Parts: sequence; structure tokens; C-alpha cells
Amino acid sequence: MSSGIQINKFISSTGYCSRREADALIVAHRVMVNDDIAQATTLVNPGDKVYVDDEILKAKKTEPIYLAFNKPEGITSTTDLKDRSNIISYINHPKRIFPIGRLDKDSEGLILLTNDGDIVNKILRAGNRHEKEYIVHVNRAIDHSFIKAMASGVVIDGQKTLPCKIKQEGSKRFRIILTQGLNRQIRKMCAVLGYTVVGLQRIRIMHIRLDKLAVGKWRYLSAPEVTEMMHLLRGSSKTHEASSDVDE
Repeated sequence: MSSGIQINKFISSTGYCSRREADALIVAHRVMVNDDIAQATTLVNPGDKVYVDDEILKAKKTEPIYLAFNKPEGITSTTDLKDRSNIISYINHPKRIFPIGRLDKDSEGLILLTNDGDIVNKILRAGNRHEKEYIVHVNRAIDHSFIKAMASGVVIDGQKTLPCKIKQEGSKRFRIILTQGLNRQIRKMCAVLGYTVVGLQRIRIMHIRLDKLAVGKWRYLSAPEVTEMMHLLRGSSKTHEASSDVDE
């Protein structure tokens, strides 16, 4: 039996991108192992040369980078440099990093970035139930029935959202904590109940908080934050599909 490493895992181990992004590169036939186009089942063995487009990837594991960024509205959570609003060019970090999940272009707040492909699915997979907290402003006054409906779950895109924690903090403002990441989840939930989201800010992912980090600024996670993150991820699955984590 071959002792090689799965191609998507090899790519993520170099810090080039996450495993999910690696899968997309493989499907697009942009990955080659030696002289052959890579398939999803391709294994990389010692001495093999792996290329993405014309760039050869090095097997050496880079020092892990974990940073928190307060994303402004108008910045897109993509590594595609052809998108002029891409998050990578905006941050302009000297090392190759990529976002863990996404935050919609018209939302702001906390998003994590890394070069550690192994932790991405562990954080994003809905089944791992990692909390994300948001402050949301809507277009008109909310009431008890709105809070109760949001907390118990709303049917969007043919499925009912999981129960969640929610607290009213003003006539048109509430705080919500989710453990899943359906596409534009909060906006769609509000729309079903007759409300329009006019402002959405993510303030926490697991134990990592936005706090006083200014909009458009980033910081490295502290050593205690990284230690706690690894502790929380220790029992998390990474083998199943991650949630889309788009805006919530």
C-alpha cells in the first residue's frame, strides 16, 4: 500500500491554500504531479514534484500564521487577485495566507486568516458547532415575536435553521450567536420575517473576539488564543464538508 499523502492535503501543508481551495484547483486541472494532471485520489510520494499552474510547491511546512482581521464593507473574502476588492491584496501580508471561511462583501467584522490548511474545515464544519456572534441592525422595529422566531429557527432555502441564541439590544438592533453557516443566513432569516438587514458585524468566532480592533486593521492571534483554539479544535472533525460560512 502506498504511503503517499493525499494531493489536497499536500497542497494545504505547503501553505499555498486550504484543502477546499486545493480541491477546486484539482477539479480545474490546474494541479500536476510530475508530468500528470492530478486527480482527487492522487497521492504524493517522496521525490514527486507538484505544480499549481507553473509554480512548484515545496513540501517544507512553513511556520503557522493565525491572524484576526476586522473586514470593512466592500472587501471580498477571496484569494482571487483578479478581484480588485480581494482581502489578500487589502491586507498585503508578506506571507501567503488565506481566509478561514468568508464574510459577505456588504458585511463587516471579524474574519480569521491563516496559512494552516489543516484547521480550516475544523473551524468551518457546521457539525462541530463552533459559535460565531454578530451584531445586526434591521430596517424597522423588532418585537418579541421576531426574537422568538429567530431563536427557534426559520425555514430558508428549504431547511429550518438550527435554534440559536438571540438578544434584543435596541429597537432595531439585536445580537445573535450561530453554530452553523448557511449562505447569507441572517439576512435570509430576517427576510422571511419581513425585515431587511441594513448592518451586520461579526464580533466573535469561538473564543476570538473583535474587541477594539479598528475596521480595516489586523492583528496576530495571541499565544493564549492559539492555544485555546487548538484545544477547542482537538475534538473537531475535518473529514466532512465544511459549512459555506458566507456572511451568516
